[in-house]
Amino acid sequence: MDGAQAPECDFPLANLPYGVFSTAGHGPRCGVAIGDHVLDLAALAAGGLLPAGDHGFDQPSLNRFMASGPEAWAALRARLTDLLAEGGSPDLRENAALRARAVLPLAAVQMHLPVEVKGYTDFYAGRQHAFNSGSILRGPENALTPNWSHMPIGYNGRVSTVVVSGTPVRRPLGQVMGEGAPTFGPSKRLDIEVEFGAIVALPTELGQTLTVAEAWEHLFGFVLLNDWSARDIQRWEGQPLGPFQSKAFATTISPWVVTRAALEQCRRSGPARDTALLPYLQEEADYFFDVKLEAHLAPQGAAQASRIVQTNTAHLYYSAPQLLAHHAVCGCRMQTGDLLGSGTISGPERGNFGCLMEQSWGGRDEIALEHGGSRIFLEDGDSVTLTGWGEVNGQRIGFGRCEGQILPAATAVGKAF
Repeated sequence: MDGAQAPECDFPLANLPYGVFSTAGHGPRCGVAIGDHVLDLAALAAGGLLPAGDHGFDQPSLNRFMASGPEAWAALRARLTDLLAEGGSPDLRENAALRARAVLPLAAVQMHLPVEVKGYTDFYAGRQHAFNSGSILRGPENALTPNWSHMPIGYNGRVSTVVVSGTPVRRPLGQVMGEGAPTFGPSKRLDIEVEFGAIVALPTELGQTLTVAEAWEHLFGFVLLNDWSARDIQRWEGQPLGPFQSKAFATTISPWVVTRAALEQCRRSGPARDTALLPYLQEEADYFFDVKLEAHLAPQGAAQASRIVQTNTAHLYYSAPQLLAHHAVCGCRMQTGDLLGSGTISGPERGNFGCLMEQSWGGRDEIALEHGGSRIFLEDGDSVTLTGWGEVNGQRIGFGRCEGQILPAATAVGKAF
């Protein structure tokens, strides 16, 4: 496919990420990205080119296919690789009519949420971020809470405001602490959070638990995730139960789900630990990834975006299957389509810090933009784009773009936009 061999291409044959797209006059259905095209899985299935089974490729989410399990995932990946590889099956290459229906330019499609998100849980799994945030709020001597090194800390977020890349984000209204009393108005400390999202495919029953190894098998793939945050609202509401409205207004994910199989050669071992984890969280395999992550900020009208974050998923302290195993250990029922956010991913240097709160050290320092201007927190009109990729045999296993632009706050409570 065009562009699939280019070094900067996110979607070579080794990737084959899944998403949901629509075209003019034809509603959302499932597809796979290859180069600068998308394969219409519903059209390929209708043409008899895919393995048998009712995988719901004509549906507006990947949920039915994800629930079909690892054997079905592997069979489809193998078949798509055969159809697309040079010297592979001629079934698609020599069928011009089907190619015209099933191989579409990415520039001509609209992307949608790839999964019907059933539950969303955001964690706090990056040690550097936890230390930085705690240092800003409590000082370095009390930065990490006593439980942090023993288990993944998380909170249940809002499914209703998980949105696909490209969806505008309206600045939230809320309460903040003023001089001795709370005030109400638009957040003045609007932030990003560079995260890695894991998609749960196989459900569990109420009361069922998972080992870390079993949790790995329940995961389908991964997305980029920006959990937009209103830091001033968060600071006032956060005690005693944690984030609420400061995180509930929008969470953006990338439209393509990169599978475990595509990232297999990007796996790596976990970090050195201060203290041994309890047995149910211990890992017997390498469940972490070497995936580079970047965030770019473009002020409204800017000719060029400035890179503001450069980090890596290797900085996480807890892996995705550890997050899932911990989530399920109380007997919580997990569902096909559950989304698990890693929490902000920060590295050791300021340019590796995955949010503006850390980079500005709680609003104390201005952040110089490489193409002019500066920020402390986000301004109206700013666009933020996350990108991420692993590298396999010199090829980029990418996630596409996870982006959103900040719109001004509503002018009054209850007034229609």
